[in-house]
Amino acid sequence: MQLNLTVEAVWSDVQKIRSAAPLVHNITNYVVMNNTANALLALGASPVMAHAREEVEDMVAIASALVINIGTLSSAWVETMASAMSKASAKGIPIIFDPVGAGATAYRTRTCHELMNAVAPTVIRGNASEIMALVDAAVATKGVDSSTTEKPVKALRELARQFSCAVVVSGETDLVSDGETWFRIRNGHALMPRVTGLGCTASALVGAFAAVQPEPLSAAAHAMAVMGICGEIAAAQAAGPGSLQMYFLDALYQLNEERIATTLKGC
Repeated sequence: MQLNLTVEAVWSDVQKIRSAAPLVHNITNYVVMNNTANALLALGASPVMAHAREEVEDMVAIASALVINIGTLSSAWVETMASAMSKASAKGIPIIFDPVGAGATAYRTRTCHELMNAVAPTVIRGNASEIMALVDAAVATKGVDSSTTEKPVKALRELARQFSCAVVVSGETDLVSDGETWFRIRNGHALMPRVTGLGCTASALVGAFAAVQPEPLSAAAHAMAVMGICGEIAAAQAAGPGSLQMYFLDALYQLNEERIATTLKGC
């Protein structure tokens, strides 16, 4: 069943984030730590980037959401991620899982399966090839970019049903589904993939929305809508990828109901 976003629902969650300033605990990669922390701050959330095994469970205990991003894997970090996900599950806080580069190597794909099979995520967010690689090991991923034109709908549905979670496939049109109901989000700009880590930023924003919105499907859809809206606003001012990053943070900070209403595309 196709669902439609509303300006009121998206804006309501933005206001909740700004009012509550939820602590979003990120175990993420070295490439994007600064970018994602600044994006969360600009939106109104409170980021923490903590991956030490000695403190991770204590940090999860005071967080409102956990974002797991496997971008720069190491065996020590995998252990930390597993501990954090277990603690988050016990506490009942949402877990956002970003399978960066799934399909690129056997280790990367196997790690995703091990972590998700141990503790089911609340939301899985990736690009088309990453999502398909979680279902079909024959799907290859080039770096963190999609290298296949096969439609990911079947894989999305299978993952959503297997883990009873929401799944986001980022692309020209973002697909957000629980396997039965769907959002199709058409906001965004072609310049956005030229900035490394904006997909990781999307996962972090999903964490912020999931911290205040108890329905994972809605949280993921609202986060992706805000991501696309702010990307469009930023691209309208940017001269290239460098200034896009700056204007994107400003767009998150300045986002209001009017900008959502004038930019949100029909879903």
